[in-house]
Amino acid sequence: MPTSQNNPSAGPRIIVRCAHFELTPALQTAAEEKAARLLRHEEHIIRIRVDIEHDRTRNPGQAFAAKGHIEIRGPDLIASVESDEPLKSLDALIDILDGLLRKRASAAKTKRHHPHGVDIPSNLPKVE
Repeated sequence: MPTSQNNPSAGPRIIVRCAHFELTPALQTAAEEKAARLLRHEEHIIRIRVDIEHDRTRNPGQAFAAKGHIEIRGPDLIASVESDEPLKSLDALIDILDGLLRKRASAAKTKRHHPHGVDIPSNLPKVE
C-alpha cells in the first residue's frame, strides 16, 4: 500500500492510502488538497488519514469505499462512504468530515458562551 506523508515537523500529517488499486499521483494530490481543507476548523489536528479501497465483489455503485480518520484532542472523528468512483467517494468523505468538524467546533463554542449550572440529583444534608 503506497503511503504519502507530509513533513511531521511542519504541522499535521495527511496520510493517503489505497487498497486493491494503485494510488496515482493525481489521486494522491487531490486527496491531500481536499484533506487540507479540514485544517481550517481546528488547529490542533494531529493527523488525518484517508483510506480508499476498491472491492470488485460489491455492487458497481459501491465499488469504492473511502474511510477517514481525524486524530484530534478528544475523541477521534471517523467517517466512511461508498460510491462508484474514487474521487466521488473522496469528495463525499471530505464533506462528511468537514461537517463533523464544524459540528464539534459549534458545540464547543456554544458550551463556552452559554455555560449552565450543574444539578446534583441527590439530597444533601443541610449545614446549620
